[in-house]
Amino acid sequence: MAATTPARRVAIVGTGHRAQTFTEAFSRRPHLHVAALCDTNPVRIAHHNDLLAAAGRPKATAYAAEDFERLLRTEAIDEVLVTTVDALHDHYIVPALEHGARVVTEKPMTVDAERCARILETVRRTGNSLSVAFNYRFNPVHERVRRLLTEGAVGEVLSVHFEWLLDVRHGADYFRRWHREKANSGGLMVHKSSHHFDLVNWWLGARPEQVFGYGRLAFYGREAGERTGYRRDYERAHGARAAADDPFAVHLEDNEALRSLYLRAEAEDGYLRDRNVFGDGITIEDDMALLVRYSTGATMTYHLTAYSPWEGYRVMFNGTRGRLELQVEESLWQPPRSRVSSAKGAVHGDTALANAGGHRVTVHPLWQPPHEVPVTGFDHAGHGGGDARMLDALYGPADPDTPADTGDAAGLRANEIDGALALAAGLAANRSFATGRPVDIADVVRV
Repeated sequence: MAATTPARRVAIVGTGHRAQTFTEAFSRRPHLHVAALCDTNPVRIAHHNDLLAAAGRPKATAYAAEDFERLLRTEAIDEVLVTTVDALHDHYIVPALEHGARVVTEKPMTVDAERCARILETVRRTGNSLSVAFNYRFNPVHERVRRLLTEGAVGEVLSVHFEWLLDVRHGADYFRRWHREKANSGGLMVHKSSHHFDLVNWWLGARPEQVFGYGRLAFYGREAGERTGYRRDYERAHGARAAADDPFAVHLEDNEALRSLYLRAEAEDGYLRDRNVFGDGITIEDDMALLVRYSTGATMTYHLTAYSPWEGYRVMFNGTRGRLELQVEESLWQPPRSRVSSAKGAVHGDTALANAGGHRVTVHPLWQPPHEVPVTGFDHAGHGGGDARMLDALYGPADPDTPADTGDAAGLRANEIDGALALAAGLAANRSFATGRPVDIADVVRV
């Protein structure tokens, strides 16, 4: 009789919303066993243990955040998933690598140059594996664009224009929660745009060299809210009459997952998940414009808007043999409702919306008529279908007898160098916002 390979022992550190995707995925993979859950908040740990139990898997041992290194030793951990507040990623990545575990971290890899250098040094010193969960690489549309560019559909790419729009449901959510403080998230240039900067690095096969940009808090925050008339007078939505019909508010009590993860957990650590987006203390920008130069000589103009009526993005590549255009409409508009129906919904972009639009890839060759390029496998749910494909590539399929559709998994997976280069563009942008000057990537992060 053949010996059965023991399940690999997994630890999840950081048990908030995003970790749910991984907890549920691990519970469907018999070759993985979630042995430990680690967080500052035992109520959130209990929520994830309930997810495991609902899937018929044993509950994991709970550990406080300060006991993470003891967790590694005690539980004989093989795999670590890091989904904490962004500024704390290195606190867990470094000891996990030193322990010898394979580590996957949510993006961004970290939030500043010092933490980035610490992570890179640890990977070099230990020789152990770190992957960054850039799920947008696994979106079939994005993979198709990369193949077209690699195959020379538009020749040598000389310039890129990239516009990303977050609607007033999803975009506002960054201003309700911990992301609103740059010390925690690095701002949207680091937290959100690291996705986009990684895509462009990957699409072009290039490294960013210099960044210049402008960024400001133009729409959210007290001052802007009073100027536009959108501000309602409350600190947090729960229990506030002024928030009852505010389309910018999220009501935690209306959704079981949000109640369990956040409202019931408040007594443990005081974290408020439903702050007023037009309140005080917001230190991140909501409107950002950049000019980036790459190692190939190509340039990119980039704009991120966090208060759009519709959500999606447009990317245009201008090359020596033509132009490639990508457009994805993740929501065509947002109704002025004051309730969110899902913890995985419009707020986070995890599920397909009833008002989602289409996706289109068009090639415009020189001297020839344009043509659309069909893409199969795209799904508005799960970040364009990228989540499921990424999970299969990182952890293997749930059913080992069923081949997983992971595309070119080796070419899609992002390592610590990819994580550092995506981070570098965001950090350089933040520095340029502050100084009003162009910033060389080499002066920010050395890779």
